[in-house]
Amino acid sequence: MKKIKVKKFGILTSGGDAPGLNAAIRGVCRAAITQYGMKIMGIHNGYRGLVEGDAEELHVNNFSGILTRGGTILGTSRDKPLKNPVKDPKTGLLPLEAIKANIKKWDLDALVVLGGNGTNTTASLLAKEGVNIIGLPKTIDNDIVHTDITFGFHTALEVATEAVDRIHTTAHSHNRVMLIEVMGHKAGWLALYSGVAGGADVILIPEIPYNIKSVAKEVKRRSDEGKQFSIIVVAEGALSKEEALLSKKELKSKREAMTYSIAYRVARELKSLTQLESRVTVLGYLQRGGTPSPYDRVLATQFGVAAADFLAKGKFGKLVAIQNGQIVGVPLEDIADKIKKIPNDDPLLITGRSLGINFGD
Repeated sequence: MKKIKVKKFGILTSGGDAPGLNAAIRGVCRAAITQYGMKIMGIHNGYRGLVEGDAEELHVNNFSGILTRGGTILGTSRDKPLKNPVKDPKTGLLPLEAIKANIKKWDLDALVVLGGNGTNTTASLLAKEGVNIIGLPKTIDNDIVHTDITFGFHTALEVATEAVDRIHTTAHSHNRVMLIEVMGHKAGWLALYSGVAGGADVILIPEIPYNIKSVAKEVKRRSDEGKQFSIIVVAEGALSKEEALLSKKELKSKREAMTYSIAYRVARELKSLTQLESRVTVLGYLQRGGTPSPYDRVLATQFGVAAADFLAKGKFGKLVAIQNGQIVGVPLEDIADKIKKIPNDDPLLITGRSLGINFGD
């Protein structure tokens, strides 16, 4: 197979934003320009821009001062153009046809995409269609398989842990159950780590369906022993044992019908069972925003520079990952449609149980 020399590539960010995206963009582009003399097209608003032809050429000055900035200078969207594709009424093109046309129009030799599971699943599909593409692992949920960590997770963990710490200080003043809801729709890494770091009494995660009576028993025990408060960290995707028996469609329908988030439901159930007052704090998008931590800046920069090296070496169809401290390339097809969940033998989960933390089971 003839080796392709990358002279020009496109870069985009897709899915939810996360701290470190700009650091990763800077790492890819500065290394590509400085080390390999490549040209770059910055594609706006994720895959939507790739389909609609919304892009501009980037230069060194575009990356000045963005290392510490949150968000993404390229914009993002959650568009998945290859899922249930329809023709554009104006052009008559299917999304894949439009993507290939724009790649040709811009004279791109390859693409670099920064995103989570959905982004890299789409990247895998594009790779199968002959597009030279490289993925970077971005998500605050830390749920991409075959990489030890994703950039964005560390900063979100700091935000969530600080929130738990702050709730602790006010909890000392009131005889209440305090619930902090963090992100983590399908995997509970953020809840587990922030819960252990913040000294939570109960942690509810998607991987361990909870029995509300078990949680109530723990909260009541603490109250009966004279402990004036309980701290509960809840992942947004936590589910009860009854919900765990539902089909994916049934669960989705039930959740869509809820007019409040999961932490509020848990709080109401606990009030009914224990008669103790509860208060809820939902962190939401606070976890995505703000300045990336030094760790995330360094990690994202390493991933970005590695992506530039992958481009130069023609290592396409890969996710830039980190395993045991080493940068490696993982086939995108091994990443697609997979979620890295917390296993039962995860060291931190075992640590939490040893500390007496209740996981609702």
